[in-house]
Amino acid sequence: MSIPKFKNEPLVNFSMPAHRKRQQSAIASLRETLGREYPIVIGGERIIASRKFSSFNPSRSTEVVGVFQKGDAESADKAIHAALSAFDEWKNVPSADRAACLFRAARLMRKLRWELNAVMILEVGKPWPEADADTAEAIDFLEYYGREMLRYGADQPVVRIPGEKGKLVYVPLGVGVVIPPWNFPLAILAGMTSAAVVAGNTVVLKPSSDSPLIAWKFFEIMEKAGLPPGVINYVTGPGGALGDTLVTHPKTRFVSFTGSKEVGIHINEVAAKVQPGQIWLKRVVAEMGGKDSIIVDAGVDLDDAAQGVVASAFGFSGQKCSACSRVIVHTGVYDRFVGILAQKAGALTMGDPADPLTAVGPVVNRGSHSSIMAYIQKGVREGGRIVAGGAPGNPDGYFIQPTVIADVAPEATIAQEEIFGPVLAVIRAGDFDEALSIANNTEFGLTGAVYTRNGRHRKRAEREFFVGNLYLNRKCTGALVGVHPFGGFNMSGTDSKAGGRDYLLLYLQAKSIAEKVAK
Repeated sequence: MSIPKFKNEPLVNFSMPAHRKRQQSAIASLRETLGREYPIVIGGERIIASRKFSSFNPSRSTEVVGVFQKGDAESADKAIHAALSAFDEWKNVPSADRAACLFRAARLMRKLRWELNAVMILEVGKPWPEADADTAEAIDFLEYYGREMLRYGADQPVVRIPGEKGKLVYVPLGVGVVIPPWNFPLAILAGMTSAAVVAGNTVVLKPSSDSPLIAWKFFEIMEKAGLPPGVINYVTGPGGALGDTLVTHPKTRFVSFTGSKEVGIHINEVAAKVQPGQIWLKRVVAEMGGKDSIIVDAGVDLDDAAQGVVASAFGFSGQKCSACSRVIVHTGVYDRFVGILAQKAGALTMGDPADPLTAVGPVVNRGSHSSIMAYIQKGVREGGRIVAGGAPGNPDGYFIQPTVIADVAPEATIAQEEIFGPVLAVIRAGDFDEALSIANNTEFGLTGAVYTRNGRHRKRAEREFFVGNLYLNRKCTGALVGVHPFGGFNMSGTDSKAGGRDYLLLYLQAKSIAEKVAK
């Protein structure tokens, strides 16, 4: 069967009454199921543990979304061995058949789109457009990686020499541990997991404890798409006993992680130690944090630049590793730009994401709320000036107003540390040289953007702005699969370039085969 060329999944237009009605209906249906219990699944077996935890709606902090099992070291060991057993058969399934499983899953995901959106709206507080973009990106990953596996499974070009017949084939690594984040709880989870399994690996999927329900929905889709038992093992629980056991297990061949810098460093450290009985060096794919800057040069459309900055800074309450957390503004336009920025940030509608009019929802949990508020207070103590927001919102949930802090020093805490919330630092730069220097003064290197009409400045940014994803005259969020391969430098991780042509190589190893040909 001919596979059509990849194209990105269109987003839902929620201005259409029929679409709004379908999404509202899906949210209402999900509310009827809140509080249900979900098992761990190891080798196809549904398991109920003695210890449990709940997932909560961050907009209504006492509302239980679902009840989940607390896996432990024993669960981890059992899941690894189930994945190892399944690997013996799955690695030999033809790449075209593995890709077909992803294509079936993508079709199922389209049918369940409204339900998947609803889960993310309630479980992590995503406004409607953000939730739908997450689902669309998950579909894109399934479609894109399926096609990529067809490419890697085809004949590979090698140089021919007389007297020999040679070829290069790609083979899977083995059992992997997939640890996705809560902020793109479907898209990143689907991308990391589907890439690993379409390459012929088997995995233990340990979702974030803030977003286990959407992970369960993904697992169900993969089961319905025909994935054999044990290829994906769904294990929920804390990162300590469960996560560390999975990462350090001698049968674990690779770890795929997206999350904070601190956890990424820890995983890299413990995975590097060779355990008794381990016969390989573990491969770690780590995508971590960001402290992303947008430079606003003199001579640009300030309204357009401010709109891009606001979208980048406050989309999903700034809870994106790609979010703009610093805007570096040329001194000649600084005061005017700050005024426009404050007005646009203050006009954003904050509220429960179940309401289609909400632009900014809650942050994910109590700990995050406390940490973000502390950063705001520290930003002021260190000389910053709040020009928009700065206060918590509805006490029923974890709400924080979109906050703009002007006059921030380049080395201030809120200019250097990842906040992961709706807080934007505004930094003054005397000229483009200084702006570029400030943009590169953090330990991270994920995304960045430059608004400029100066061709020389644009070229300098292309050469010198040290980030994995650079955007010119547009916002720094919203990477599209296949269009903007995503991943960063320095403490932003291993620059995996998710959604790009290099990504599947992280889950494969090349085998060269040469045969002497009789004369």
